[in-house]
Amino acid sequence: MKVTVIGTGYVGLVTGACLADVGNSVLCIDIDHAKVARLNAGEIPIHEPGLDEVVARNRAADRLQFSSDYDAAVAHSDIFFIAVGTPTDEDGSADVRHVEGAARELGRRLTRKALVVVKSTVPVGTHVLVAHAIEEELAHRGQSVKVAVASNPEFLKEGAAVADFMHPDRIVVGTEDPDAIATFTTLYAPFNRNHNRLIILDPHSSELAKYAANAMLATRISFMNELARLAEKLGADIEKVRDAIGADPRIGSSFLYAGAGYGGSCFPKDVRALLAMARENVVSARLLSAVHEVNEEQKHVLATKLRDALEGELRGRVIAVWGLAFKANTDDVREASSVVLIRDVVAAGATVRAYDPQARETARHALAEIERKVTICDTAAAACDGADALVVVTEWLEFRSPDFAALAARLRARVLVDGRNLYDPRAVAAAGLRYVGIGRSQAA
Repeated sequence: MKVTVIGTGYVGLVTGACLADVGNSVLCIDIDHAKVARLNAGEIPIHEPGLDEVVARNRAADRLQFSSDYDAAVAHSDIFFIAVGTPTDEDGSADVRHVEGAARELGRRLTRKALVVVKSTVPVGTHVLVAHAIEEELAHRGQSVKVAVASNPEFLKEGAAVADFMHPDRIVVGTEDPDAIATFTTLYAPFNRNHNRLIILDPHSSELAKYAANAMLATRISFMNELARLAEKLGADIEKVRDAIGADPRIGSSFLYAGAGYGGSCFPKDVRALLAMARENVVSARLLSAVHEVNEEQKHVLATKLRDALEGELRGRVIAVWGLAFKANTDDVREASSVVLIRDVVAAGATVRAYDPQARETARHALAEIERKVTICDTAAAACDGADALVVVTEWLEFRSPDFAALAARLRARVLVDGRNLYDPRAVAAAGLRYVGIGRSQAA
């Protein structure tokens, strides 16, 4: 099949590359000419494991192309995925101007029957806005064209997006148009060979399902972080509590890890967007409000623990930070706990030496206003040079089994703050380090 994907950000690029990988002819377009030039030169603008190989393979096979030409995009196919950004507006709602803009660009050019698929994460009812925008542009041109608008939200995890797309646990589609359902059935057939993962909903329910999934996962994280604070007061170990409750099949173990709070481009934005939708519809959303508030507080916990471990004073201290990306296997630092931590300790008078395997450049940009106080290092060991304490923020594989004795010899105050509960407190303490975890007994 021939497919056009509008937007070459995280979702659009993964969608286009993976659809091409099963044999479709895909044209991805973006109004950012510089990004298109980079993609055509073989450069992938984001770090996502396996994505560069998929893009290169399908560009070589001439199944995947990149352009900024809307005329070429419309001429290419009759299936159009809108995968542009929906940034958070000042009131917390999702800004859908780019989605509407893409719809209008299509409406100005369509001359034949088409299926327009909203892949971006959008407020419930956006499919109506998209349909109306297209209809207005068609009417302005005097065109009478049948255009079906459907919702097809993505459920991709950063760091595992290619695998998630190629082996989905569900494919949610929001449409009541029989022709659109038939098109989706054919398009997604390669991903449904073992059993049918296609879930057909009405468009409103499909749009809400995306937000509901992320809000549920965010709720589990905030619940465990709040419980971790209580565990510390009661002398309990949140890791042992997690094992006990996760063994219950009604609960399960996924997303029950206490830590430094969730970040990234999805959970914070989607929880805020749901809260905005609740306000607009005069619906109380106390649980969602609490989820958001707990998470915002949790991002400051690491600085507080660090200050307490260093006898209440951070001024003049040098803090090593391992991990800048909001999670492993990505270079995304949007709403990352590391950024909050670094700003907190710098504001308290400390300087920072930080390391991340992939997010060094994105972190430099995010921390530009305090760059003189932050050194981004090329190795984990270099980050500890001259440092008083180490804070581990991201669960990269290379941080899982450090030489604790070597760290004890290197860190002047011999303090290790484990922001992801990666380590055995007894092993850390045995090496001569003071261990500080999240919701755990503190080994001296």
